[in-house]
Amino acid sequence: MTNSPTILVFDSGLGGLTVLREVVATRPDAHYVYVADDAFFPYGHHSEDEIIARVVPLMGELIGTHDPDLVVIACNTASTLVLSHLRTAYSLPFVGTVPAIKPACAQSKSRRVSVLGTKGTVKREYTKALIRDFAQGCEVTLVGSPELASLAERALGGHPISDDDILAELTPCFVGDAADAGARTDTVVLACTHYPLLLDRLTRLAPWPVDWIDPAPAIARRVSDLLGPAIGGIMQSGAEMIFTSNRVHDLSATLTPFFGGRALA
Repeated sequence: MTNSPTILVFDSGLGGLTVLREVVATRPDAHYVYVADDAFFPYGHHSEDEIIARVVPLMGELIGTHDPDLVVIACNTASTLVLSHLRTAYSLPFVGTVPAIKPACAQSKSRRVSVLGTKGTVKREYTKALIRDFAQGCEVTLVGSPELASLAERALGGHPISDDDILAELTPCFVGDAADAGARTDTVVLACTHYPLLLDRLTRLAPWPVDWIDPAPAIARRVSDLLGPAIGGIMQSGAEMIFTSNRVHDLSATLTPFFGGRALA
């Protein structure tokens, strides 16, 4: 196991588990450290300067403690703000999570795409630049959801979440004539890693069918490319779950599938 790479996956909360799940499936040979910065959750309630001042030194502490071979920033808000600072400060590879606007616009047939993210992500210049560069003539609707990430965290924790609360966050994504498939939104970018936790309910509550774009599979492919070929003979390594609040997670049965069935240290 000594040659097993260590991958540190970082998010503001539990949303990054949706990215972790794909990375683990791609690289079962790795040891995983998942860090939820729940002491600062949700990031959308903090200013850009506060998030940068929080994450850059915190990442230095995590790197010093866990010595990862690669870090995944499994959070759109942190990636669009902090990724460049992290790459300047630390020499190991970082893989970020940014709104998947390019593939969404490339595949849209109606040319109407919505980006569902946190308020911070959709207002950020980084996101607007992606639209300028990759919209390819699509009409892109930016939808800043104030509560959907928190609803996803609560749902994963086993708390009841009403359909009405989810639908209130989701409805602005659906633009155009509901009766005309060629003149309505046909693609929604999930620009927060928390949102795929609710994908079954998003699909059921949607006013009409759309393609939901989750960047996690592409992130997993990038991680594997950067690490190089898997070590032969190593089928699975260990996993750790860390909350920056130092609370003890009580969701083992719920979390285990995201870690590929591993028992959490």
